[in-house]
Amino acid sequence: MPKVPFWVFILIAVLYFTAVRVDTMDIDASQYAEISREMMRSGDYLHVFDRGKDYLDKPPFLFWVSAGSMKVFGVNNFGYKLPSVLFALLALFSTYKLTRRLYGEVTGRMAALVLATCQGMFLMTNDIRCDTILMSCVITSVWLIQEWLLNKKLVYLLGGSAAIAIGMMTKGPIALMVPVFCFISDWILKRQWRNFFQPGYILAIIIIGILLVPMSIGLYQQFDLHPEKIVDGKSGVSGLRFFFWSQSFGRITGESPWKNDVDLSFLLLNMLWSFLPWIFLLIPAIFINIARGIRQKFSLLPGQEGLTTGGFLITYLALGSSSYQLPHYIFVAFPLAAIITARFLYELIEENKYADFYKVMKPFFSVLMILVLLVTLVLLVYVFPAHPAYLVLWLGGFVLWLYLAFKKSLKGKLFWLPAAGMIIINIFLTNHVYSTLLNYQVGSQAGRYIYSNSISPNDLLFYRMEDPLNSLNFYAHETINGTSTLSPVPAKKYMLTMDKGLQDMNQLGYKFDIIKQGKVFKVSELTPDFLNPATRDKATPNYYFLRIK
Repeated sequence: MPKVPFWVFILIAVLYFTAVRVDTMDIDASQYAEISREMMRSGDYLHVFDRGKDYLDKPPFLFWVSAGSMKVFGVNNFGYKLPSVLFALLALFSTYKLTRRLYGEVTGRMAALVLATCQGMFLMTNDIRCDTILMSCVITSVWLIQEWLLNKKLVYLLGGSAAIAIGMMTKGPIALMVPVFCFISDWILKRQWRNFFQPGYILAIIIIGILLVPMSIGLYQQFDLHPEKIVDGKSGVSGLRFFFWSQSFGRITGESPWKNDVDLSFLLLNMLWSFLPWIFLLIPAIFINIARGIRQKFSLLPGQEGLTTGGFLITYLALGSSSYQLPHYIFVAFPLAAIITARFLYELIEENKYADFYKVMKPFFSVLMILVLLVTLVLLVYVFPAHPAYLVLWLGGFVLWLYLAFKKSLKGKLFWLPAAGMIIINIFLTNHVYSTLLNYQVGSQAGRYIYSNSISPNDLLFYRMEDPLNSLNFYAHETINGTSTLSPVPAKKYMLTMDKGLQDMNQLGYKFDIIKQGKVFKVSELTPDFLNPATRDKATPNYYFLRIK
């Protein structure tokens, strides 16, 4: 099977970078963007604030790098998203390097392309949260420490330790635990007991500890020194304890107040879309690897490894046992899933294993990709009608996909067709569907109007706004804490309201000009009524930007 050409990854990188034109999405991404903006403006990188209030939820690394980026490129989508997109590319590189070390060049490039083209990866470069940097740091640390174990070059240990520390400063101890899960699985299955006791680990712990000092100082100063502060309705909250224990392990022990009572299958069910289309190969690959391990009495033969399957399974079980889960929590393990999938694909295509399964999956993936491409066409033609140029481009992409499908000399269509299909699909999702969808996010729309018209935050009022407005502050370039009452409203003030608020204003006899209005929808909660143009008006109330006379 031919190696994945380098230009394919250039194309994917360009596609990732086109996502910077799409607005940040409420709630989390726009909240993190605003925290980064406030940090950049204040110059205080040790203490984290959200709209002027103490913030204790996520560690600060995402805010540090995004604030630094906005310092250079300005307060905009590009400034906020650039660091995370670069970390996404690092994740592809590290996945390739680790897989090449384990299975060779061809499989290494396949693993990188599997990761690059799963739907969750495209989402991570659009809806920027902590998971992109976390995932990148975890797979980079596994690769570098594996290199250190094999050749003992100190630079790999230093790099792997730094990657773990950055991951911990991004989303907590999970950045340390996933590499531990990977290596423990591998060493036990290989009976490499000496690897449990390496002097280099002392140096690694010291490096990680040193790099965590600035964050720890900030947490201690902001919270531990101020037990009088109220955090989530409680006083005496320790920032250090929250970071090192409550936020991660507390969700398993039940100490954390965050609960949504989902079961162990929750993350797997969400992987049906987030690891699409490769999830249909990942699941059988894992079962085959487990069965192989049982037959071999849980020992590995030369050329086999336990890093990926063992690391993925233990990580899944750890995350799945949490009392609070969200679909993106499993993204940290996607590089491991990509390696498992790529190795299985290589066995199917190059080693001619599992021939009956291959015969079934080859037409299955072709039908799946055709269906998804047609759904994309429906989005462009009916749901969010696009410029004719997009339709011509879609037709060109579909013809190209058909050319690959019917090209007899192309080996490995089980790999190439899904990858090509996902790239084509996400060209349109990123550059038309997502950008159109974000037009219904009132926070970013109103925030831009406030900034472009130099409206003072002191002159802005909110009334009966049924929207979190997380993105308003970021796009207004200001921290806005407007009142929400009508008692009374001074003249020459501005108000952001919705249909019910406008009715109240009319009934109470206020005089005003409507200077901007539009439709409102919580874009992260799509519904059939919203997606159907015939019923969209019923699902999208109006917002109004008023100037009080």
